[in-house]
Amino acid sequence: MKTRLNLPIIAFIAVSALCAITTDASAWVYPEHRDIALQAVVRLSPQRRMVFDSIWAIARRGNETRLCSLVVEPLQARNPNSLDWASWSAIGGDHSCSPQQLLDNVLRTDWILDVADVAARLKIDLAGSKEMYDRVNALRNSDIRMQRADPNYATRAGSNNVHFLLSRTSASMNMRQYAHDCLVPGAELNALGSYAIFHQSAMRKVTRVHSDNTLTDDQRRDLLLSALADEAFALHFLEDTFASGHVAGTWGETSVRKGTHDYYCEHGMEVTTWDGRQTILLGDAYMRPADAENAAKTIRTSLEQFIDAYTGVLENVPAETGSDFVAYPFNVCQNNVMPALTDIDSATIDRLTDIIRDLPVPGLADGSGALPRFRAELGGFVGFNSGARLSGMSNGFNTLQPEPGGLASLDINLRLGMGLEGVLNASGDGLVFIEGGYRIDGASTQSFYAEKDLSVGGAVTAAIPSRSAYQVRVRMPFWLLPGDLIVAIPLLIFSPQTYQQMAVVAGNGGIIPWQSAIATPIGRFQFMLGRELGATFYGYGTSDRAFMPKEAANGTILPEFVGIQSLYLDVPFIEYKPFRSFASNQSSGLTIQLFTGFDIPIKSEAFNTDGTTSPGPVLQTVVHAGLRFVFDWRYYW
Repeated sequence: MKTRLNLPIIAFIAVSALCAITTDASAWVYPEHRDIALQAVVRLSPQRRMVFDSIWAIARRGNETRLCSLVVEPLQARNPNSLDWASWSAIGGDHSCSPQQLLDNVLRTDWILDVADVAARLKIDLAGSKEMYDRVNALRNSDIRMQRADPNYATRAGSNNVHFLLSRTSASMNMRQYAHDCLVPGAELNALGSYAIFHQSAMRKVTRVHSDNTLTDDQRRDLLLSALADEAFALHFLEDTFASGHVAGTWGETSVRKGTHDYYCEHGMEVTTWDGRQTILLGDAYMRPADAENAAKTIRTSLEQFIDAYTGVLENVPAETGSDFVAYPFNVCQNNVMPALTDIDSATIDRLTDIIRDLPVPGLADGSGALPRFRAELGGFVGFNSGARLSGMSNGFNTLQPEPGGLASLDINLRLGMGLEGVLNASGDGLVFIEGGYRIDGASTQSFYAEKDLSVGGAVTAAIPSRSAYQVRVRMPFWLLPGDLIVAIPLLIFSPQTYQQMAVVAGNGGIIPWQSAIATPIGRFQFMLGRELGATFYGYGTSDRAFMPKEAANGTILPEFVGIQSLYLDVPFIEYKPFRSFASNQSSGLTIQLFTGFDIPIKSEAFNTDGTTSPGPVLQTVVHAGLRFVFDWRYYW
């Protein structure tokens, strides 16, 4: 018995702790990243564009099937069979953890073409989104498809803030001080510092191509190919710095970071750039033409430095000295702090400040003057809920009670859980909880026997009189079948990454995914059969008492006083929630569920007139269906 009680608790803790680490947000979605890079290339001067095209022509030699003939394809079509360079900045960071992985995925995997197809479809869907709920549904569908194409999509970069600008430590900090803080060895891994790592590596490689006349044609190709990967990977993080949710500041626990990120991405924020220009930025999946233009201007500056280093116009750039012509191997998913950088001199800082000038000044760290923070529905919580239900009944317990009826009930519960809603998007639902409470039922509307006059007995002579009981309820997402995350717990030991991927898919609707929430103008609806189960225990301790019809030997119907024990199982299958708003450490909301229930008799006993008891009648299951209204309050810690 002890093992049976502990298993759900162990499963609850395991799933909650595992899912909780898959919560850090990336910035612009794939088509937005690609559009920024494309605009930057298109806006190069004719002379630099000619040089860049020649670099691409050399680099793609031998990979003509996988790499597009043009460095940027103006139209991103569905079902692509090749990739242009503009797509690399979208693949870097979100679909790879290093330039080396980026290049390997681009050239040697088939699934990356599926990712590009999903991105093209998302771009079409976002362009056609007229209301917020259209955008939410488009992102939900895209995230589901992305997770199928790239199983590591949601879990790739969940351990650090590499996609975010480092928060400022003082209001008086200038550009060079901020650049120093981003680059100092041991500093938290951050977007600007990561850009500098990979941009510097790309510059060193193209300088080597320009200055080393001993390189063979194949060596020049390999060096330029890896340099393009370094630069594209760098630009992913530079592009991230123009998403509003990545400017607000990264301090605080995970749920606060994500809630703040999501709020500012959706609602936007006014920012001042380091050169004093004021503008308004939006964020991930909400990019406007003005946002793309802002970012593309700085991306173009970085590309100009890259091209000028290749032609030798840009001086004081040290050349790559290694003999292995591979893309930079530093893994942003496995490291949390900045590495010690080589060749960081005043010229390097000058080039970096040219980039920084048009960047938004990031928010302050925790303290006076910091931007307001918001909390996502994420993390551990304790709460209570009160509910009411209206349900129809198929019959009574007794076989002589075939008439349908109805009843109403109230309950109050204490809940302990892990909020995992919106891990990938606003339609996600990885909510896990266990709750216990007390329930009171009103009397059923049908009489204990249809032909008896109830004018005297009233509710006492109902088929099921008023009764009360203790109840428990559990909720947990599932990957394919209800409870499969519990069965798969051994994977935490043998393959934790596989289990983590299963949990993410489960939270986003399951592998099919037939349980993903659908956003509408009035809230979100979700088909959720198997995610939640309630159990109510009637008549335990003291059995419930009810009058039941009993057929006498002469065929007449007599009332019999019967004690009943039953187990009531209810299973919600459709759920409606109004859109939740951002909160701090408390949240409340209304949930409406369509459910079906089964009141299963466990035991019956008849009470005789002489005070003794005897075996009761054979009882039948009562099937319920109805509406459940739940007011839910949570306190997150």
